[in-house]
Amino acid sequence: MPESGLEEMYLMSIVIYTKDTCPYCAAAKKLLKSKGVEWTEINIATEPGRRDEMIERSGRMTVPQIFIGETHVGGFDDLAALESAGKLDALLGRSGKPAEKTGVEAEHHRVIIVGSGPAGYTAAIYAARAELEPLVIAGLQFGGQLMLTTDVENYPGFPEGVTGPEMMELFQKQAERFGTKIIMQDASEIDCSVRPFRVKVGDRAFSADAVILAMGASAKWLGIESEQRLMNKGVSACATCDGALFRGKPMAVVGGGDTALEEALFLTRFATKVFVIHRRDALRASKIMQDRAMGHEKIEFVWDSVVDEVVGDEFVTGVRTRNVKTDQTRELAVEAVFIAIGHEPNTKLVRGQIDLNEVGYIEATPGRSLTNVEGVFACGDAMDPVYRQAITAAGTGCMAAIDAERWLAQQGVE
Repeated sequence: MPESGLEEMYLMSIVIYTKDTCPYCAAAKKLLKSKGVEWTEINIATEPGRRDEMIERSGRMTVPQIFIGETHVGGFDDLAALESAGKLDALLGRSGKPAEKTGVEAEHHRVIIVGSGPAGYTAAIYAARAELEPLVIAGLQFGGQLMLTTDVENYPGFPEGVTGPEMMELFQKQAERFGTKIIMQDASEIDCSVRPFRVKVGDRAFSADAVILAMGASAKWLGIESEQRLMNKGVSACATCDGALFRGKPMAVVGGGDTALEEALFLTRFATKVFVIHRRDALRASKIMQDRAMGHEKIEFVWDSVVDEVVGDEFVTGVRTRNVKTDQTRELAVEAVFIAIGHEPNTKLVRGQIDLNEVGYIEATPGRSLTNVEGVFACGDAMDPVYRQAITAAGTGCMAAIDAERWLAQQGVE
C-alpha cells in the first residue's frame, strides 16, 4: 500500500468525539499530538446529530469519547491512565521510547520543575531566562486546574478575559521560548533524600541540583458508589465540557465556592434549572460570584444539604439530598450532576520527605518558597491552602525560581 494510503488508514483508526469548549478534549488531543499521531475529530456541537451516535457507541454522554481502532478508550482520564500504565504506545501501534538506565547514568538537569500550571510554567520562564535550562515534568494533567476553567476574567493583561486552556498554552509557549524542556508525563517517584535529587518518570530517570514542586491540586469527588457508577453518564466535574450535552434539562451543582458558582452560572446557558447543593447555609464564594448566582432566575440553592445518592440506572435521572440539620431527604429531578466541592494537593510523592500540614499542603517558609529540605522549593496550589488563584500561583512560581537560582549560585552551580 502506498505511504499516503497507510497514513489515511492510520488517520481513520483514531476517532475523538469532542466539543469546542471542552478542556478535557483539548488535553486528550494534546496528549495524542505528543505521540505524533493524528485523528479524526467529530465535533458534536457543530454536528449535533452525531451525539446519539457517540452515546450508542460508547454508552457515555460526556466528551471526549476516544476510539482507537475498534477499542473504546473512553475519556481523557482513561487515555491518561493508559499512558501512565505504559499501554498507550502499544495500542497506538508504537514501540515507545526505550527505557533509560537508572542510577548514576540518570539524565542530569540543574533544575527540575514538577508540575505545569501557572506556578510551574512561571518558575520555568524565570529559571530558563536565568539560563538554568530547566526540565518541566508537566504531567498528564498538564496546565493544572486552569485547563478546566471556562473564562479567566481576573488575570491582569487580559481585559477581555481568556479561557484557561488558552492561557496555559501561552504560558507553555513562553517557557519553551527560553529553552525549557517539557515532558508531558507524570512523575512516578521523587527522592529528596539524596544529592543530586532523583526524579523518575516511568522507566526514565533524571537527577537535579534543585527541585521545584509545583504539583498543584486535584478536584475532590463525593466518594459514593452511585457517583462512580454514573460517571460519564450524567456525573461530571467539568460543566464546560459537558453542560451543552444536557441542553433543555434540569441540572445540579454540588459545592459552594467560586468554582461551583462559576459552573452553575455557565450551566444556565443550557439548563432549564440549576440546583446548587451546599452543605452549609452560607457560601464560600466571592461576593461578586454570590451576587451573580443569587440574582439568576434559573438558579435555586439547596442549603444545609449533602448528596446521599445519585439516582439512575443507565443514566442520571435525579439526585437524593439530605438536610444535615433536619435529616430530611429530598429527591431532585435532574439529568446531570456536576461536582465542585474543592481540591486536595497533589503531594503524595513527597509525603514523608517534605513537611506537609495536616491536609497535605507543603509547609514552606513564610514569605518564601523554601521547604524543610535544602534545595527543594515549592510553589502554587500545592503549598497554598488560602488563595489558590492563578495570579498567586504564578507569583510563587517566580519566587521559587529566584530562590532556586540564588541557592544554586551559593552552591557554586552555574
